[in-house]
Amino acid sequence: MSGESMGAVNTMSLSGGDIASETLARYGTRTAFALAGAGHTHLLDALDRKGFRIVSARHETGAISAADGYARVTGRIGIALTITDQGLPNAITGLACAYHACSPVVVLMARLPDPWIEPEAEHDSLSLALLRPVTKWCRTVPSAARLAEYIDVACRRALAGRPGPVVLQVPQEFFAQRCAESAGALRPRPEIAVAHPDPAAIARAADLIIAARRPLVITGAGATYGGAATALRATSEEFGLPVVGNSLGRGVVAEDWQRGFSWPLAQFAAHETDVVLVLGARLKQRLGFGLPPRFSTSASFIQVDVEAEELARNRRIDVPIVSDAGHAASALLQELRRRRFAGALDPGWLRSALAPRLDYLDRIASEDRHPIHPLRLGRELARRLPPDAIVVGDGADIQNWMYGAIRVQQAPGFLDHYPLGAMGVGTPLAVGAAAGAREIAGTTGAPERRVVLVTGDGSLGFHPAEIHAAALAGLPLVTIVGNDGAWGTELHGQRQAIGRDLNTALGPQRWDRLAEVFGCHGEHVADLASLGPALDRALAARTPSIVDVAIDPESGAALKTEPLARMIMFDDLVTSLSAQSGPVQP
Repeated sequence: MSGESMGAVNTMSLSGGDIASETLARYGTRTAFALAGAGHTHLLDALDRKGFRIVSARHETGAISAADGYARVTGRIGIALTITDQGLPNAITGLACAYHACSPVVVLMARLPDPWIEPEAEHDSLSLALLRPVTKWCRTVPSAARLAEYIDVACRRALAGRPGPVVLQVPQEFFAQRCAESAGALRPRPEIAVAHPDPAAIARAADLIIAARRPLVITGAGATYGGAATALRATSEEFGLPVVGNSLGRGVVAEDWQRGFSWPLAQFAAHETDVVLVLGARLKQRLGFGLPPRFSTSASFIQVDVEAEELARNRRIDVPIVSDAGHAASALLQELRRRRFAGALDPGWLRSALAPRLDYLDRIASEDRHPIHPLRLGRELARRLPPDAIVVGDGADIQNWMYGAIRVQQAPGFLDHYPLGAMGVGTPLAVGAAAGAREIAGTTGAPERRVVLVTGDGSLGFHPAEIHAAALAGLPLVTIVGNDGAWGTELHGQRQAIGRDLNTALGPQRWDRLAEVFGCHGEHVADLASLGPALDRALAARTPSIVDVAIDPESGAALKTEPLARMIMFDDLVTSLSAQSGPVQP
């Protein structure tokens, strides 16, 4: 029986599981990700009766990363159910990825009943010490009657300010207990305050933009969560500002490679900008810390973030703005319009600066190589993706080449394993994204967005069983595996460093055969003639599908040696410390 058909709820008859499901339902989420387990029996029962869909994960990080993917796509709280005892260590990677990606995830960890806990047990489950570095907040619920209160605080903590994962440890017997006082589960959800920008700061930002010759806007997850797309697209079109997106910020302005680009592709020319607006992104490693050589020392920076302490990371910010990104983008648009700014800026400066890189990539993609070059794979896939597709990137070399192929058209439209870079979580992220896309389609009546995971043979090996979660849930997830039979990035890095490679070979594994095990659609592609039709069949399938594509194992060498091919830099900080002042070519 769904939550909509349950009618009035007798609060005197609620179990702890009922209280939890009623409280969580107020936040709009209707999907939960869980490992099967006795610890959550009564909670799973309550969620099912409330109308939640349960997606069965195969690993604790799988459940949490799927909840992470769901949260990134829907903007709602992602719910994961795991156990504390043996399951907590397995959960750390998923929590760390969600923490660094700023995803609002609530994890309910069931703990063994109090009478079962020995004074000299293997670990102290009350301390939650492992969780504190990778969560915004973690607590143990003290009684079943306080479940609604604690879940409300957990959800508010996950959503307020910079989103992030929280953990509630719950003694498993609480979910079965009947509570005499449980009306708190039926109260309206608490309001969450949203920061608005200081008008004086917006005016200073407008001053810099109007005076700029080569402005650049960089969008991150905060721009997507803040709903900045409408205002920012208008700003870009009316006033000539090029926009580059990083991770979840991709697609806030459509990547047409005229006004809109991805950051990994466009960073090649970022040192030429004189004014940078950083909207809902953090100046961490992926953005070169805001320092040379990625940016000029003379560039002026405007940064919008929900947390004031973020506005002093690594580089002095000329105009710091503490605000929700959406409100700041709207205020800036209105200020530029108010001043009747003519929009004399030329967004084409970025395209012109990137011309050598784009020409190089076009040439590589046009070559009919055997084995298939991964960039050609990406371009063939890009031609077939619907405009509203959600792409999930994982792996190293394969994802780097995808930055030169995939153009994200709307946000949220791209998820990856950065900024932490924990390879392998792309698979459960994609499962969660597909579940989120299905839920949105079911509640809005809009067509269901297609979710495509592009991964490598190494990265898929971390959590391949999570594709079974997609199969059990009936999610039409498309998985494209770029298979070069090796840990490509390490292989070419070792050859560059010592002239040979060690412990990097994986062998010719056929990942399409995994589809047969899980009852999915699977194909192996070894030549260009077969590639397009195989991609078409996978995108048309209504079950999960896996296309295993044999790619050129030597293609990754260019990512190490050719500046025009490099997409992700790992030595920015070291380089910046030794760089001379002024712009430096990457």
